[in-house]
Amino acid sequence: MEAVKPRFEFRTFAQDFGIVLSKMRKLSPCSGIRESNEIYIMSSGNNENNTKIRDGKMDIKVFVKEEKGLEQWNPRMKGTFPMKASMIQDEVFSAFGVEVPEFKRDEYTQEQYIKEIIDVHSELNAVRIFKRRFAFSVNDTIVEHGEIMINGAAIQTVAVESTDLDAILKAKTMLALDEYENINYLLAIKRVIGMEPLA
Repeated sequence: MEAVKPRFEFRTFAQDFGIVLSKMRKLSPCSGIRESNEIYIMSSGNNENNTKIRDGKMDIKVFVKEEKGLEQWNPRMKGTFPMKASMIQDEVFSAFGVEVPEFKRDEYTQEQYIKEIIDVHSELNAVRIFKRRFAFSVNDTIVEHGEIMINGAAIQTVAVESTDLDAILKAKTMLALDEYENINYLLAIKRVIGMEPLA
């Protein structure tokens, strides 16, 4: 079987996208709406691994490369709670790039992991995220508009994804996104919570 080719992504954040949303709705009908509550784990020791928890599952994606101003991310691991302490130590903390704590249990539920490991670690921060995402398709790319709450702070995001870099760049132009900064979730969340300076 042919291996799945990882997609490239352009993502940006703003308080209001105005004309971008108008163009998006003219170019494509909304094909679906999804809502989710997620927890992102922010680490002061890393800006290249995106770690989040959704529906009791941990998902870590690693930054691969930037090309033509677009970013490519690949899955690094997926895990389910309850999770063995050995997996948290070997797989999760290697992604955080910070000091590994002492584990007092052999296995952790999601709540125990957040309260006993993340919340007490000086270099880690569990950030609560609510997402309402609207799906579109422009120039044969996957386009998303999201209404996001980051620890209660409201912001919006727009993303364009594809394996075809030139198709993404053309879709950006069609959507009037050329003047927007490419910002991944990791950096956007860190800016909102004060772990990274605002641009």
